[in-house]
Amino acid sequence: MISAVTAFLVALAVVVGTTPVVRRLALNLGAVDKPGGRRVHERVIPRLGGVAIVLAFFVPLLVLFFIETQVARQFFSDPMRIVGLVIGGLMVSGLGVLDDVRGVRALHKLGVQSVAAAVAYACNYRIEGISIPGLGGLELGVLALPMTVLWVVAIINAINLIDGLDGLAGGVAFFACVTNFVVGAINHDALVMLLSASLGGAVLGFLLFNFNPASIFMGDSGSMFLGYVLATTSILGSAIKSSTSVAIMVPLIALGLPIMDTLFAMGRRILERRPIFSPDRGHIHHRLLAMGIDHRRAVLTLYGLSVLFTAGAIMFALGRNWQVGSALILLSAAVIGVVRSMGNFQIALRRWRRRELVRPHVVERLRSAVPGLLTRISEAREVGDIAGLLRELAVAADLSAVELSNSEAAQLAAFVWTAKGSDQATPGREVVTAMYPIKAAGARAQLTFAWMTDEGEVVPESDILLQLVADACDARLARTEVSRIAKAHLRSL
Repeated sequence: MISAVTAFLVALAVVVGTTPVVRRLALNLGAVDKPGGRRVHERVIPRLGGVAIVLAFFVPLLVLFFIETQVARQFFSDPMRIVGLVIGGLMVSGLGVLDDVRGVRALHKLGVQSVAAAVAYACNYRIEGISIPGLGGLELGVLALPMTVLWVVAIINAINLIDGLDGLAGGVAFFACVTNFVVGAINHDALVMLLSASLGGAVLGFLLFNFNPASIFMGDSGSMFLGYVLATTSILGSAIKSSTSVAIMVPLIALGLPIMDTLFAMGRRILERRPIFSPDRGHIHHRLLAMGIDHRRAVLTLYGLSVLFTAGAIMFALGRNWQVGSALILLSAAVIGVVRSMGNFQIALRRWRRRELVRPHVVERLRSAVPGLLTRISEAREVGDIAGLLRELAVAADLSAVELSNSEAAQLAAFVWTAKGSDQATPGREVVTAMYPIKAAGARAQLTFAWMTDEGEVVPESDILLQLVADACDARLARTEVSRIAKAHLRSL
């Protein structure tokens, strides 16, 4: 216990001391988050805060190398686990740094995450069997490797996806650390307690800078590292003594909030026939903002849900009948709260009533603005003229944003327009986006329109009208007068 408390305090001190330095480094490198699109902040904020978290996590473990304690001997008695923690953690955090600075394709991220998960498996962080209450243990055999990789990659991305509000991912991770620490204490596992305390101290110290209003974001370098360490630590903490099985319900409940948010996001995108990794404003924190809850209260609400999941996971770990029953009640309340926050009830009601609605407000404005705009686009002589016409359309149709970006989602400044206050959520309404490919300019790009709506999706009338605008822009950008400039701009992104 003394070693764990020491690790917590050392990690806390290190992250408090290094975060301001990392913040200056991020500003110098241009690793910043700009407002607009799905982002809810209104000013430029540096990323790379995850670098401070990584340093703060590893420093207490490095100190153990020079101290002769029982925990130190246990920690270094299995060098392979040290290798897995260091190599896998640095792989995903390094990937995150690269993504924060330059951007990385989703499939490339998935590949590196899978390799890091395989490293964890090779270093004895394994799910070789699962124990399910009432059903007993199930040995996985040849499925152990894919199950372990799936678990690690899933948790990495779950933490990454929920990192959408100031302090949210850090707070969720902190409560997961609390769960792992308590489970480690119940099982008398000093190593799990040590790792959980070190990560918890790093996260708590970082929240001093990251809670709303944040002065720095952890970025992918932090969220992916948190996901990796939480995934591997939970495997250790939930391992059943004298067995290769893992009490899978404990980590599932402990990380219930990000897991549930990820499952909802995947289901939503599949139903909408969009790529699973495509961004949107449908995550639980976006739903809370759309219900009229302010930024800080939305985060605190989700902290409350995390506390419920933490309590439920600990009760499951204790394993007594009344405790498991209480855990089920808490989890039921949490699930109802999550589903309610996601706005699924409101969406279902709106879709049921949609046949009774008159033509949406945006459709009416587009019907008035698009015909004349198409003629003016066909007569445009310069790239800036087309940009100006798109801005006029945005104002006339009451759109929130218009953006032309290349395949890596970098923005072309001449084509980006965001209405003042468009990131402010309106109760009962949500942001929808319509995206159209632009290929004639000699580089892969897409034209994106965003607006607030009551319908929860892009209605066919809006889609047809905006497709006409996108086709007109595409055709005009192919003309000799503007194609050279357009190609230069798009290829420089």
